[in-house]
Amino acid sequence: MNMRAAIVVGATGLTGRTLIEQLCESEEYVAVIAIARRQLTFEHPKLEVRIKSFDELEEDDLPPANDVFCCLGTTRKKAGSKEAFEQVDFEYPLRIASLAKKKGIPHFVVISAMGAKESSPFYYNRVKGKLEKELIDLQLDRLTIVRPSLLTGERDEFRLGERVGATALAVTNPLFAGPLKKYRSIEASQLALAMMCIALYERPKKVAIYKSDALLAMKPPAPEVEEDVAFNWSKLEEKRLEEELGTPIDKEVVFDRSKFQLEEDDPHSRSKD
Repeated sequence: MNMRAAIVVGATGLTGRTLIEQLCESEEYVAVIAIARRQLTFEHPKLEVRIKSFDELEEDDLPPANDVFCCLGTTRKKAGSKEAFEQVDFEYPLRIASLAKKKGIPHFVVISAMGAKESSPFYYNRVKGKLEKELIDLQLDRLTIVRPSLLTGERDEFRLGERVGATALAVTNPLFAGPLKKYRSIEASQLALAMMCIALYERPKKVAIYKSDALLAMKPPAPEVEEDVAFNWSKLEEKRLEEELGTPIDKEVVFDRSKFQLEEDDPHSRSKD
């Protein structure tokens, strides 16, 4: 088993805190480092929390690791302005990816959004599309972009739009089949699981983009089941007999009849009556 370490940025959000718990419970990871602006309520022997402002983050603040999971994200309403929103959803992820590259961390995983595109008519998707382009241009060793649909789960703060959307999708989700599966809502816990599975089990690619339907279907491989091996008592008995007799009992024994032939009288040597 490889001794893996993971860094999670944005560990206090809906997906980030769930991912922290899953990484700590995984046998594949021996160390999990959370970089956050405030302390976490979750505690674990594997977990180290580094309190740091993302504006002041430097290369030395990132320890050696196998994967960086960037779960940063907010809304324009919560951020208060376009500039503040872009700082969290664009500037910080790009800065962290650049620092990870300098540090030599081989894998960067970032949460984008379904419909991310620079030319999108929607401001949110334009910002996400711009981030994806800049990350690809950064030429990271391995870049994974996940594009979930509407995220569901228990957030610390109330988001009216997500609450209304989640309620509607709870009814319509079963109707989304085939190519429409990508529009199904996704639980934050499933998104976190998919991100971890990608890091552990998917074949590495320079740039990999996973849509929501693929994320919904992702799960760890089934563990190998060891078959019960019955003890072969007959083989043991054969071995014992071989040792006693000095001859392997499974070899063909040729019966030498010549040793047991009766000698016939020589007609020339018979006594005359």
